[in-house]
Amino acid sequence: MRALVTGASGFVGGYLLAALRTRGAELLACGGPGDKGEFFPLDLGNLDSVRAAVDFARPDVIFHLAAQTFVPESLASPAQTYDVNVLGTATLTQAVRDYAATGARAPRILFTSSAEVYGRREAAEFPLREHLDLRPANPYAASKAAAEAVLLAEARCFRMDVVVARAFNHIGPGQNDRFVVASMAAQLAAAALHRTPLLVGNLEASRDFLDVRDVVDAYVMLAERGERGEVYNVCSGNAVKIRDVLGELIRIAHVPVEVREDPARMRPLDTPLYVGSNEKLRALTGWEPDISLRHSLRDIYEAAALAAGNAPADS
Repeated sequence: MRALVTGASGFVGGYLLAALRTRGAELLACGGPGDKGEFFPLDLGNLDSVRAAVDFARPDVIFHLAAQTFVPESLASPAQTYDVNVLGTATLTQAVRDYAATGARAPRILFTSSAEVYGRREAAEFPLREHLDLRPANPYAASKAAAEAVLLAEARCFRMDVVVARAFNHIGPGQNDRFVVASMAAQLAAAALHRTPLLVGNLEASRDFLDVRDVVDAYVMLAERGERGEVYNVCSGNAVKIRDVLGELIRIAHVPVEVREDPARMRPLDTPLYVGSNEKLRALTGWEPDISLRHSLRDIYEAAALAAGNAPADS
């Protein structure tokens, strides 16, 4: 497989590159225009930049991960989120059509969307399935729903080979601590050294957490076996309260800590329950989650502890 990965310098991108390399893929790992080193600089706002990357890679598959992914940031800067997530995706599709117009075989695009596109749902609708209408309730969710629409329109109008993966909450070592599980692990690691309080938002929300290593395995399987123009949930199929995740992290860390509610960490329009069905993905590919939540949380805390400069907890 020859693969081009946008957003390769991000959290998920690093794990995806590792998964693809173990499978012997030839890779062009694209970062942002300011990224250096191993990453090909890619500006999704510049058609010539994207054309150059596609022409150079001659990919069989494009894994389109590049996006503004943080909901609070989308609330603060919605126009920038739409620019990167929607117009950047449209620029990519234009570059792929231009590449195909030269007589080259057009690559498949595996697009990483988000379960946020489903919005707030009634209890009877859970677990969420791919046939549901989309009700995005924040700019990030709206940008992902719009990018899906762009890609699926290209699939219908121009026969572009598109597969959409709707990821639920993925977690793992190295995730930015703006995200809830990474934040709690980093704060626990700091508390082990300085006895600082742990600040939290809504602990009663239940989320469908999946280890990033299982997520990228699903992406690769969908790139290989997904059906053109179809959408697939990538999720564990189990809902866990954030309070229970925090309790497990505290047990793993063996750190006595004061937990304080922080109003600044409360998200407007927070959804009390989010859990998806992975039945469609499993039926097509045989994929199954391999890493338990406890295993994932232990790896996350150990990485946070090392980053903080203290020894990880004993098993």
